[in-house]
Amino acid sequence: MQEPLWMWLAFFSLVSLVLYVDLEILNRKSHAPSLREASAWCAAWVSLALLFGVGIYIHLGTRKFFEFLTGYVIEYSLSMDNMFVFIVIFDYFSVPPQYQPRVLHWGILGAVVMRLILIFAGVQLIHAFHGIVYVFGGILVFTGVKMALQKDQRIEPEKNPVLRIFKRFLPFVDRSQGEAFFVRQNSIWHATPLFATLLVVEASDLIFAIDSIPAILAITQDTFIVYTSNVFAILGLRSLFFLLAGIMGVFRFLKIGISVILCYVGAKMLLADIHPIPVQVSLGVVLGILTLSILASIAFKKKQAPHA
Repeated sequence: MQEPLWMWLAFFSLVSLVLYVDLEILNRKSHAPSLREASAWCAAWVSLALLFGVGIYIHLGTRKFFEFLTGYVIEYSLSMDNMFVFIVIFDYFSVPPQYQPRVLHWGILGAVVMRLILIFAGVQLIHAFHGIVYVFGGILVFTGVKMALQKDQRIEPEKNPVLRIFKRFLPFVDRSQGEAFFVRQNSIWHATPLFATLLVVEASDLIFAIDSIPAILAITQDTFIVYTSNVFAILGLRSLFFLLAGIMGVFRFLKIGISVILCYVGAKMLLADIHPIPVQVSLGVVLGILTLSILASIAFKKKQAPHA
């Protein structure tokens, strides 16, 4: 690890504190945040990430600050596409809005642990086998092109392999049991549809991480910068989910913008040994693509079919 141990301890202490305040104090009761509340929380999480970035600037310098900021913007923008998948999953399992935050709470905690393992593994792979950089770059370009060309795919959560494996060893009840993940029936513990939803959400996030982590590794292989930028983006996913759920369908060109970002960072990875691209340039490109996709969505809104 390049950074001193105290920086890791400070980071984990900060994350633990904000998660405790968020989950146990401010959002202890199950409720679906309004669009206004979700917007305010999104602004709060982004502000916290920027403040942490200022700390990186003070202690690690300008380059690390831009690496953190670029990684954060990439992860946050890619998360938007994954949030639409979560919306479909909640709709499929008929999860009431007031219970969705509970699933997202545990999903975020699981994602924090999974990302730590995947990021350390990815960095070690790059250091041990430099050629893996080209594999990651190719995967990102392929994913970006595929995302741009494919139409909306039908998501079938019941066919998720993780859920199917759990159903072999754990009995499930068919009816919802409020916010409980497990219930006891006839002296036997059964998993509820809410737990099934959590499993599918975690599996979806794992697949998403396989694309998003190489995208940040294209910017930097500093484990501290990659992990902290990833986690700060993850912390704001719950508020981002409810914000996007409230404005779903507004940003019709956002998916195209995300696919272009994936292609760009993949190309950056493939050209790293030939023509390295400064991190400041990458930050400008990513922000520019996001801005153009949002402006295009506002300027060219999708026409709604007339009511009968």
